Amino acid sequence: MHIPRSSRRLAIAGTLVVGTALFGLAGPADAQSPRVIQRGHCSASSTFKLKLQQEDRGLEAEYEVDQNKNGVTWNVTLTDNGHEVFSGPATTKAPSGSFEVKARFRNNPGADTLVAQATNPATGETCGGQVTLG
Repeated sequence: MHIPRSSRRLAIAGTLVVGTALFGLAGPADAQSPRVIQRGHCSASSTFKLKLQQEDRGLEAEYEVDQNKNGVTWNVTLTDNGHEVFSGPATTKAPSGSFEVKARFRNNPGADTLVAQATNPATGETCGGQVTLG
């Protein structure tokens, strides 16, 4: 069976359009800053997510603990290569019963290891997490 050249071109063009719509084209506009993410379970029923990524002038850390209960205060500490970058309380909020803390800090030469720790003083539940970027 012979398919006219114009029909073949149309079929190829249609395939490219569909492929682009489904998968997108990767390019400079789609490039993201390097980042690492760790998810895990705490010592009881809570879960955590720890993220570290490069930003324009340094690093940004995000630590989220999801307890599914509102109004619970946790004590949180984040350290970058042993240096404290955040320390303080964080309280779970509606609608998800979670908290999130963020810290921005200088990106020193070499790899950065971010360690997160959270403790619920009322129950003794603990959460951790560790990621390395670089």
